[in-house]
Amino acid sequence: MQVVDETGKNLGVLDTYKAIRMAQEHGLDLVEIAPTAKPPVCKIMDLGKYKYQQAKKEHQRKTKQKIIEIKGIRIGFSTSSHDLEHKAKQAGKFLTEGNKVRIEIKLKGREKSHQDLAKEKLNIFLTLIPVKHKVEEEPKKSPIGMTMTITKS
Repeated sequence: MQVVDETGKNLGVLDTYKAIRMAQEHGLDLVEIAPTAKPPVCKIMDLGKYKYQQAKKEHQRKTKQKIIEIKGIRIGFSTSSHDLEHKAKQAGKFLTEGNKVRIEIKLKGREKSHQDLAKEKLNIFLTLIPVKHKVEEEPKKSPIGMTMTITKS
């Protein structure tokens, strides 16, 4: 097998037993890096330290990620104007926090036949939102009624 020491120096092709003995003399582990290569490549290293460094890198990568949530606001076909204003303020708060907002308008029974009025209600709701926003997903039909998604612009 091809053996590389802890500094990255190539030690050449060695017998398995000899490579294990060399690793033990240094107080390190013999780790197989490329098992499919001809001959297989092994490295003499501290496996515990290597795993710790990999976990640390993974943790740093995860902390740098920004998680965007989709918050939902549900309004009804006959929701009063005061309630719409209150929910619009809530949507504005969600947008300032950096989240996306999914607005759902619930349609029941015969209300489902008035899709145009539901779109108007959504447009009225959008004008009430105090934060500048843009429509990410246009209004579309859903099993509940209509949904659309907005984000902060």
